[in-house]
Amino acid sequence: MERPELPLPQLYAFAVLAEELHFGRAAARLGIAQPPLSQQIRRLEDKVGYALFSREPGRVSLTPAGRELLPAARYALAHLAEGLTAAREVGSGRAGRLRIGFAASLALTVLPSLLRTFRERSPAVHLDIQEMTTTPQLAALRERTIDIGLLREPPAHDPELAFKTVLAEPFVAVLPASHPLAAQRTVRVAQLAPCPFVLLPRAAGPPLYDQIAGLCIAAGFTPQVTQHAVEWQTVCALVETGLGVSLAPQSIRRIRLKGVAFRRIDAGAARTRVAVAWRKDDSSPLIPGIMAALDQGLPRER
Repeated sequence: MERPELPLPQLYAFAVLAEELHFGRAAARLGIAQPPLSQQIRRLEDKVGYALFSREPGRVSLTPAGRELLPAARYALAHLAEGLTAAREVGSGRAGRLRIGFAASLALTVLPSLLRTFRERSPAVHLDIQEMTTTPQLAALRERTIDIGLLREPPAHDPELAFKTVLAEPFVAVLPASHPLAAQRTVRVAQLAPCPFVLLPRAAGPPLYDQIAGLCIAAGFTPQVTQHAVEWQTVCALVETGLGVSLAPQSIRRIRLKGVAFRRIDAGAARTRVAVAWRKDDSSPLIPGIMAALDQGLPRER
């Protein structure tokens, strides 16, 4: 980038004098004495190589060179002012761009209230929302393609990432509405042992998958997974067709399908954690803003 030839203080002094066409009034407006103003104009004229003002007794006017420079000077000063304002807005966290990854099931719980609260607090911030499962979110955070992740079952420790649990919700059994177990208010996990299962693939989120499998193993069986789907809505749709049953976070109940029944399970102490994730070295002022929005607007499901 080339170094600009015209110092901004001289350019500003030139623009003010061009508006006032009077050295005394221009100096007063600039808050300086008249001799320093005259010196700044002289230095600017030396750089241009031509006089910018015609000085006659009782009258100051722009020369052709001055008239040619004035629009460019005003343009440069206006854009500098806009740039300074934009920099202050971004630096304060009132503006900027925040890239958020979220697990699809959280569009039913955490995401709407979070976005609504954050938009109220920071309306000038542009939000870039991307749907992705937990494993891709962790990779995207490390690769700096997202700034915030909303995911399930974060890792216990990560050298690059920080996590904060914002919600813990129990599991429910997901059954075809015609299934005999749908007649019960509470289903024992052991009762699902003969049934084929529909689950998200383990690669999409190993901790959550292992937690669901662990509920089954604790009940005395290993789930026979016959179908996989990458989103919970698809899991529910496959359950509706009778391809199997599932265990899922209770927020999945908000997926309204007539042919699907959601029932409590006997493993009442089991919870799946929803966490916000961010890079430990991220100094963006938008991170505290999103955390404050979470604290203010997050619905708590227990």
